[in-house]
Amino acid sequence: MSYIIVFIFGSIWGSFSNVCIHRIPDNLSVIYGRSHCPACKKQIKWYDNIPLLSFIILKAQCRDCSVKINSKYFMVELITALSFVFIFYLFGLTSTSLLFFILCIGFVIIFFIDLKHFIIPNEITYPLILIGFLKSFDPNLNIFLFPNFINSLIGGLFGYIIIWLIIFIYKKLRNKEGMGLGDAKLLSVIGFWFGWISIPFVIFFSSAVALISVIPDLIKNKKKLSSQIAFGPFLIIGCLIFLFLNEQIKLFLN
Repeated sequence: MSYIIVFIFGSIWGSFSNVCIHRIPDNLSVIYGRSHCPACKKQIKWYDNIPLLSFIILKAQCRDCSVKINSKYFMVELITALSFVFIFYLFGLTSTSLLFFILCIGFVIIFFIDLKHFIIPNEITYPLILIGFLKSFDPNLNIFLFPNFINSLIGGLFGYIIIWLIIFIYKKLRNKEGMGLGDAKLLSVIGFWFGWISIPFVIFFSSAVALISVIPDLIKNKKKLSSQIAFGPFLIIGCLIFLFLNEQIKLFLN
């Protein structure tokens, strides 16, 4: 029963994440204003806005105009719900779970916004930076996963500076923008949450995954090495790989 409750709780936050994903890029309030169909502009009734279920019951169509509902809405809710269940399975009802719930919501929002709009909103990164640093003062902190406040501060600064240097050097050499400061802030978030030791691994993993993902398009001449890509999602994937391999990495370093 507890897993069902967590799943429902996660799907509700997934629904809120959808609101953020679609409103933040347009500078719209995520608190005020009812959801509406993008096609016919009709307000969505509460019973047609139930996370996951409404998408299935309506067969991915608007009740009023029958226009197809983007499957991304369902995907975001499902990913968030399953992530919450997985976190709860690993850490139970603890402060560690609560922290990862917060980070999960932030990562989901950043992932899908950057993927579509090539921006990483300050409205998400700044709160995550603050929470990532403040949590390091918690006396009951899970020290295996999270750094103390000194390592957290160094990690946050290191994460930001290293991307800033890449941007600066690239601009000097190529006389044009490469990565954005949003990526620097996101890597800073990761540094604040998981310490300076995470930064080299996250950069390596994210760069490797990014390169592998664009190789088919490079071969087919659909993209060039200078083509713009959303790097935020790859930083998030790199962070998840780091967390998955966290134990092995720390054993190797010791």
